[in-house]
Amino acid sequence: MMFKIALLLCLILLSACGKNNASGTDQPIPPVSPAIEYKIFASPFGSPSGKGTFVSPLDIRTAISKAVSGDTVVLRGGVYNLTLKITINSSGVAGKSIAIVAYSKDTERPVLDFSSLSRNSSSAQGIDLGGSYWYFYGIDIQNAGDNGVIIRGNNNVIEFCTMSLNQDSGLQLSSDASNNLIKNCDSFFNMDLSQGNADGFACKMDVGSGNHFVGCRSYNNSDDGWDGYLRGSDDVSTLVENCWSFCNGYLKDKTLGAGDGNGFKTGGYDAGSPAAHNMTLTNCIASGNKANGFDRNSNIGNITIYNCSSHANGNDYGFPGGKDPNQRTGKIVKIKNSLTPGKTPTYSCTPLDITNNSWQNGLTCTAADFESLDNLQMYLPRKANGGLPDITYLKLKSTSNLIDKGVNVGLPYLGIAPDLGAFELK
Repeated sequence: MMFKIALLLCLILLSACGKNNASGTDQPIPPVSPAIEYKIFASPFGSPSGKGTFVSPLDIRTAISKAVSGDTVVLRGGVYNLTLKITINSSGVAGKSIAIVAYSKDTERPVLDFSSLSRNSSSAQGIDLGGSYWYFYGIDIQNAGDNGVIIRGNNNVIEFCTMSLNQDSGLQLSSDASNNLIKNCDSFFNMDLSQGNADGFACKMDVGSGNHFVGCRSYNNSDDGWDGYLRGSDDVSTLVENCWSFCNGYLKDKTLGAGDGNGFKTGGYDAGSPAAHNMTLTNCIASGNKANGFDRNSNIGNITIYNCSSHANGNDYGFPGGKDPNQRTGKIVKIKNSLTPGKTPTYSCTPLDITNNSWQNGLTCTAADFESLDNLQMYLPRKANGGLPDITYLKLKSTSNLIDKGVNVGLPYLGIAPDLGAFELK
């Protein structure tokens, strides 16, 4: 009898271990609960005189002002109707960031609403993050009169957040902002009064180097999905990895906006002030954008596009113009292992290193190569852990002639060589 009980206990333990191992990295981050002791709680109905506890929360502004290195501000769910922007100039330290997280990203997701701010004003950002070593998780920022979030500090992480319905770019990095990570975030329906100057993500103007976007989506913004135009900075580097930019240049109601409508605008500069933006894009998708899917825009820096897919844009790869008189020595445009269905891109800028793409080496790329060409799948909800949804759009069939037709560029792949496009056939 004792042996049977022991065996049963072993089986239960093995079953539990099997579940944990199977879940892997897809398991969502556990929601914060009252049983976990966090430093400061805030609520839409919190008070400046609250104790910062679960039963006596502070208002959000007071809670943030009290946070120091290692503290976590826990936001209860609901709508925070904010009449002033949130300005953060304090900083954490390496290894001890200051966190602002949702109490529960599933059942109590906090919404920071800035509808009461002045409209189309350069000082009406929702969150102005001038500090460094901050971590935001699971928060929706909307209806600011300028940027939803502007980051001027360094070494910050914004994860699983949304920026929407703001009157300038949803999230902008500038003022030498460096080494920030934007992960699994969505920026959408941003539109200024002119309907032509609100990007999804803007890593531009006087921004610094080392900023990294991963797993982000930008869609239906009045201007560009990503904008890397420089003014006041030069020779900076940005990495965009596994990101989707779609239907930009079209508004929330799907009507045409007045902006450029590029998917990924890699750079550009003012006349007389040449500037190089070294932008690297890997495993990204540009789809249904008004203008170019991937856009040079007179960028004189290194442009690297590896394993990307472009479909149904005004022009899928926009690299015209010949050699720019300000072209920097040693800077180059590289496009490899990328695809576009049914089109052969043209490009005349130099110097170029464009090889092993769907329009080269005698390859063809048609609808028959893909499981689906329905880009509406890109709007599907994210996974519970914030990851991009699983879609069949632009995924290659096992019979496609684009399997194993790439060249090793240092990214992971299966088989004898990389597949073309953003997805590697498993």
